[in-house]
Amino acid sequence: MICATMLPALGQAVGLIDILVVLLYLLVTVFLGWLGFRRTTTAADYLLAGRQVHPFVMALSYGATFISTSAIVGFGGVAAMFGMSLLWLTFCNIFVGIFIAFIFLGGPTRKMGHHLDAHTFGELLGRRYQSRTLQGLVGLIIFVFMPLYAAAVLIGGAEFVAAQFNVDYTVALLVFSVLVAVYVVSGGMKGLMYTEAFQAIVMVVGMLVLLVGTYAILGGVTPAHHALTGMNDQVFPGFRAIGHRGFTAMPQFGWGDMKYNLWWIVVSTIILGVGIGVLAQPQLAVRFMTVSSKRQLNRAVAIGAFFILVVPGVAFTVGALSNVYFHQHEVIRGRLINETPSADVVVKRDHTGVKTVPCRLIHLDTTGDGHANVDLIAEGLGPAAKIMPHANIVNLSDGKVEVRPAATSFTRSLVHTARGWELNPDSIIPLFITSAMPNWFGMVFLLTLLAAAMSTLASQFHAQGAALSRDCIGAMRPNRPHGIFATRMAIIVGIILAVALAHHLRGGYIIARATAIFFGLCAAAFLPAFIGGLFFRRMTPAAAISSLIVGALVSTAWIVLVKLPESAMFGLAQKCSGKASLLLDHPNWPVVDPIVIALPISLLTAIVVSCLTRPCAKDHLDRCFRQSV
Repeated sequence: MICATMLPALGQAVGLIDILVVLLYLLVTVFLGWLGFRRTTTAADYLLAGRQVHPFVMALSYGATFISTSAIVGFGGVAAMFGMSLLWLTFCNIFVGIFIAFIFLGGPTRKMGHHLDAHTFGELLGRRYQSRTLQGLVGLIIFVFMPLYAAAVLIGGAEFVAAQFNVDYTVALLVFSVLVAVYVVSGGMKGLMYTEAFQAIVMVVGMLVLLVGTYAILGGVTPAHHALTGMNDQVFPGFRAIGHRGFTAMPQFGWGDMKYNLWWIVVSTIILGVGIGVLAQPQLAVRFMTVSSKRQLNRAVAIGAFFILVVPGVAFTVGALSNVYFHQHEVIRGRLINETPSADVVVKRDHTGVKTVPCRLIHLDTTGDGHANVDLIAEGLGPAAKIMPHANIVNLSDGKVEVRPAATSFTRSLVHTARGWELNPDSIIPLFITSAMPNWFGMVFLLTLLAAAMSTLASQFHAQGAALSRDCIGAMRPNRPHGIFATRMAIIVGIILAVALAHHLRGGYIIARATAIFFGLCAAAFLPAFIGGLFFRRMTPAAAISSLIVGALVSTAWIVLVKLPESAMFGLAQKCSGKASLLLDHPNWPVVDPIVIALPISLLTAIVVSCLTRPCAKDHLDRCFRQSV
């Protein structure tokens, strides 16, 4: 059924050469996964690639795991809405996610992992603190919450496949998931790291081509950025009301008024939530245990930093610059199939309900197959005429029309879902690629997104499966086997959960929100126990467990009861207080990210409990902290 739907669309959208290129990419990926399978004979091979990975491969694997379609599509779409301020996340990713992670955390993690023969993040913490309870809790949190992050990555890939091949989103999602599942289940960590290194190279090449192509379309670097700066008057009124000051400026800073909301969204959720949360990502921390020495880690720093600079840096830059293209350069030619005289287009879903604006829509056929494949806002109706784009439509002599949408990236991101017409920021980057770039680059970028999504998803599913089989089940039943087969079965369960979430979650820049939620939760739950376990002998098992539980509970409670729009979605705060957020009447608090609240509380809990409880035995600590290896 899937193939029957997908293949005709592929045949119409791309040529034989393009399909052969994709097949070649997939064959190389499958071959590398098979090579990893052939070289996987022990649990250490399957979970840690035998602890003998080359630093070049490790750095690229780390980067490919860290940066996924959530960064390229999801956060690229956020950059299109909020501007160049997201480049601070790139800086934070390089400084914190690469420099601090590799130089300060990588060496101790690698040594302690070797000393304790740990194969997973949960096993590392459990053995450091001699607590199977802690190991089981770590595994449980990973297995329960990682499907949300995996779903965000799946959505990013499926959005582009659906736009590029003009197929149903559900079909694209299922095909994408099957491609990932084929090699992650079989290859283990060796297969993952081989394929991720290859995929990282594909990502770098694709993003560099995208950057050069974007500047070429917009007339060069200087004209492009001058034009973006000059679009301040085009900022959507809803964004301007919460502090958007232009696409090349930081949002307005302050406290106590709604006009400062955007600053707290960008800085606390996006920059801090993801930038700090990377330090406690289980699927990244285990990468440090795959190399043989600290020297190998140091050699990987420059490679990792270059990768982060290129991939998310280009995504955020192009995302912001896409406003210039859609507003000033986009021209669409096709046959006008029909129009919708009046449609309520959703521009926001929040605690007050669904906010819509009335618009006239037009539907064009640009491929010649007789079916509409491009949907545009022709104009806003009534009061909405002042805030929505007014497309310039010219009738051509051949019966077609030429349309200049004159939209911003946000108002161009019109999609039709089961809930009706809405503006979906997660579709901005796919729309930009399909509209601005030549057809051949659409295939190049598809490979880039395939590489980004498959690398991250593979590591997520691998970590998820290991968390369930080795940490949760293994901690409860230490004397029972929990080897490769159990891990593979757990991976399949994780894939099913992520696909189910990705099918139901779409719209409202969910990719960036889901990613930030998971990163922030990991930081609050794991970071005090992780850093304390690596550097402080006085950090106690009770402190590690307490900080993990407190961090996870505070993060979850903040998301469910305070943080908008998540609290409105859960509805528990509404039942408790009659408001979508318990702090709805207190400006700015409802948009502050949980990491700002939960991480300090979790850290304070670790310090206080460590002072009141007894650490592990001296001989065990000597084994953990010895300097050899």
